[in-house]
Amino acid sequence: MIRQALLYDKLDDQRVRCNLCAHRCAINPNRRGICGVRENRDGLLYSLVYATLIAENIDPIEKKPFFHVLPGSLSYSIATVGCNFRCSFCQNHEISQMPSTSIMIAGNEVSPQAIVKDAAASGCKTIAYTYTEPTIYFELAIDTAKIAAVNGLKNVFVTNGFMTTEAIEMISPYLAAANVDLKSFREDFYKKHCGAKLAPVLESLKKMKEKGIWVEITTLLIPTLNDDEQELQDIAQFIVALGRETPWHVSRFHPQFKRRDLPPTSISSLHKAVEIGREAGLKYVYSGNVPGDQGENTYCFNCKNILIERFGFKIMKKDLKGNKCANCGTVLDGIF
Repeated sequence: MIRQALLYDKLDDQRVRCNLCAHRCAINPNRRGICGVRENRDGLLYSLVYATLIAENIDPIEKKPFFHVLPGSLSYSIATVGCNFRCSFCQNHEISQMPSTSIMIAGNEVSPQAIVKDAAASGCKTIAYTYTEPTIYFELAIDTAKIAAVNGLKNVFVTNGFMTTEAIEMISPYLAAANVDLKSFREDFYKKHCGAKLAPVLESLKKMKEKGIWVEITTLLIPTLNDDEQELQDIAQFIVALGRETPWHVSRFHPQFKRRDLPPTSISSLHKAVEIGREAGLKYVYSGNVPGDQGENTYCFNCKNILIERFGFKIMKKDLKGNKCANCGTVLDGIF
């Protein structure tokens, strides 16, 4: 199912410029952008994945990961094929890279109305645009988000953050939260391992905070590539400047896709990164992909009481009165 795209300009000779993500692709007739799912047809830009879902699941909100958005609730999670990044370590490469490796647009046709109806019927409190990159199926996301908001469902993005200011402005009235991958704090990492740039991601994070979107940040800690202590300190300091209340998820890497040559992240490296975040002044720093690790828990930053005890994606115990610490009354930041 296709529809004409949002956020593009017509150029000369039937070329178009897509203004959805920071690549701002100039696309010739009968060609697609870097994402592989936006095509120039006779001088008009079309989304090739509108209402064509490759994934549709009910997940714990913690799986996204969101630890400060309606903890313990379910999230209706959707995706189409395609991505505007080329991460060598992608865990969902079979679907994210499908259009670029085979030009195939696979999936089942599901309308925005049907997505919201199914999400509401399933008892989910949010719709998560996830698994691949929601920016590249923006038309479906915003149409669905508008209907969801009217029906009392919150919308959350799990994103690489490589979107334009125009896209953030357009989606922000309907977007409650975003978990943004801050994959590194080095331009050469983004260029070499993702086919992208760092600066637009940092600008997106600032813009999202400015628009009142609740932001959580995830960094996949990859041995030898982005686990240098100085780089982690740089990330932590950036997040502190963004807002000390911004949760930072530091996740364990497992060999994937083109990076099977690297070992899994050591637990000690993961704990060191968490320590760096806390020493920098962040209120909430988590270790991810290590079920049972104490770094999965949410602690009161004032009295250190365990507010939410987790095992993997499951909440074992809460010690909250509303959104406040049951021990000292300190407010827990987030959406509750």
